[in-house]
Amino acid sequence: MSVAGSFYPDSVDELKRYFSHFDKIYDDNFVKNKNNPRAVIVPHAGYIYSGFTASVAYNILKNSEIKTFVIVGPSHKIAFDGISICESNVYDTPLGTIESDTELVTLIKENFKLNFIKEAHVEHSTETQFPFVKYYLPKAKIVELVYSNANPKDISKVIDLILEQKNVGVIISTDLSHFYNLEDAKKLDNICLNALNNYDLNMLHKGCEACGIRGVEAMMISAKKYDFKYRLLDYRTSADFSKDESRVVGYMSAYFH
Repeated sequence: MSVAGSFYPDSVDELKRYFSHFDKIYDDNFVKNKNNPRAVIVPHAGYIYSGFTASVAYNILKNSEIKTFVIVGPSHKIAFDGISICESNVYDTPLGTIESDTELVTLIKENFKLNFIKEAHVEHSTETQFPFVKYYLPKAKIVELVYSNANPKDISKVIDLILEQKNVGVIISTDLSHFYNLEDAKKLDNICLNALNNYDLNMLHKGCEACGIRGVEAMMISAKKYDFKYRLLDYRTSADFSKDESRVVGYMSAYFH
């Protein structure tokens, strides 16, 4: 754990209080069609800001038959070419450990010759998802992929292989625009949301400033190929919590079925 105590609580009791609070806000009737979710997009900021938005997606996933989740996030600390796949056998969370799906790791490595860049996996975009997985899907296994200078088409090929496996799903981690005033942030974020809603890759590159835009684009390519349906679950900004409308970060969650 590298961001426990900062992005999310390192105390079991406090972490459970967060999740309990999110679940009290969540209305199970909000999403009528929860059939066969295969992938979600979730934010990765501090839980106080984006935790509820992420929890909506995990509430969808908890009723699925998925047993392994491949968590795909952008590198914020180091730059490198391509995608790094984590070779660790187990992941620590304040709620207990999560096993790696080592067979799936081997399959992905054999097909795409991915390397394990250890420093890339000290990464909050993926680590912030681990407590959600442990809480909402306590028996699930995970695989962690972190990308930097990677072509979205190459990431999409990995996602395609993942989706061909039974009971395996994808978690795409991204925040939206960063540090604009509220009005400008919403304009930029709406470009991302509209591009996703229409599977419009051209629109995605006309102002969307998601930090995980490569992962989002890769998911859009795969979702279009598999004829998945898309549903936005939640959108909000840091201003909803901080009340600071001068430097805003945008957050969204969505799912594909």
